Amino acid sequence: MRQDDPKTAKRRAREKKTISQMIAMHCAGTHGAALRTHAAFCGDSVCEECARLDAYAVKRTERCRSMHVKTSCEECGNHCYAPEMREKIRAAMRYSGPRMITKHPVAAVRHLLGK
Repeated sequence: MRQDDPKTAKRRAREKKTISQMIAMHCAGTHGAALRTHAAFCGDSVCEECARLDAYAVKRTERCRSMHVKTSCEECGNHCYAPEMREKIRAAMRYSGPRMITKHPVAAVRHLLGK
């Protein structure tokens, strides 16, 4: 794996945090508080299923070979996510996307702009 330049490393770190925040927001809104016994990458509480999704998404972001040129995973020609996990992440993003602007406005705007 090649070493990231500082700009790409910063973007990769930001994307890992953003996707983790989105998964945590989805979990908080759809799964009971008693189930949220694990910690997501961003530090928020998530259930076991969402913790697995979070770890998978963070791992895929760490291994993304196109981070230095891509705008979003959706527009990338190389889909890193397995089909089942892609559906789970889409569900989490569908739920949390509209809500990100109120809870994490800077992350939401950066995500929308692809920066």
